[in-house]
Amino acid sequence: MSAARPRVLAIVGPTGSGKTEVAAEVARRSGAEIISADSMQVYRGMDIGTAKASLELRAEIPHHLIDVVDPDEVMSAGRYAELARAAANEIAGRGRPVILCGGSGLYTRAFAGGLIRDLAADPELRAELRARPLDELLRELEASDPATAARIPPNDRVRIERALEVQRQSGRPASEQHAAHGFADRPFDVRWLALGVERDALRERLARRTEQMFADGLVDEVRALRTAGYAPDLRPLQSVGYLEVGLLLDGLVDEAEARARVTIATQRLAKRQRTWFRAEPSLEWVDVDEGAARALERALEQLG
Repeated sequence: MSAARPRVLAIVGPTGSGKTEVAAEVARRSGAEIISADSMQVYRGMDIGTAKASLELRAEIPHHLIDVVDPDEVMSAGRYAELARAAANEIAGRGRPVILCGGSGLYTRAFAGGLIRDLAADPELRAELRARPLDELLRELEASDPATAARIPPNDRVRIERALEVQRQSGRPASEQHAAHGFADRPFDVRWLALGVERDALRERLARRTEQMFADGLVDEVRALRTAGYAPDLRPLQSVGYLEVGLLLDGLVDEAEARARVTIATQRLAKRQRTWFRAEPSLEWVDVDEGAARALERALEQLG
């Protein structure tokens, strides 16, 4: 392992593909420590709905970047990258292998290659964009920056607004800025391994996971967050699972409907994650349907 560029094994892929299990077994066999690359697992008190590694597993294998902030604190991809890179250097400095594990494409990209420096927020521009219909914003982005529009799911209002905001403020399309940046801030030798699952099999996994989350107390978890004073409109509480259970607590849906909505939202999330990682260069995909042993073998080989 080079002292200048420590090697990092990044285990990525859609939610429900078994990343946590593979990363844990690789860590057991190699002595590695794990850095979470999940944009929701950074929040304290959000355990069941984010599928955090269990306390028992975290006692066995050191995990980093879990339970970093409270749900009403800001966590950006840039801040995440700073913290995760510091953790990776600290782990490597102790002579331990480093595993980056998670499904957040933006967070893994920020860790591996850096991000374009954020422009200062413009409250007036943001309010103007927020007041316009989503289909109108999408048409504007498709006309002005078709490359970026093609990468963003048509229902992802946050990213569409941000792309237009960046373009308006800088005078340059986001895709042009991405090309110029090249995400070339690469202090680590990142080896990528993406776990793939056949679509029907993944849907079945995600449906079972929803049922398990409800059985484990997801409703009580969301209720406790509200009791602690966290507003339902906070961004973390608008994420998959928490939004739908919030509707249940507000009496807008019954539990059966909430469960169905969580499953559908999770499947859509998995599809977006799969699309993101399929577009990333240098990823080696391993089909876990063919056996976890193959994924483990390739992970250990990549870790070196």
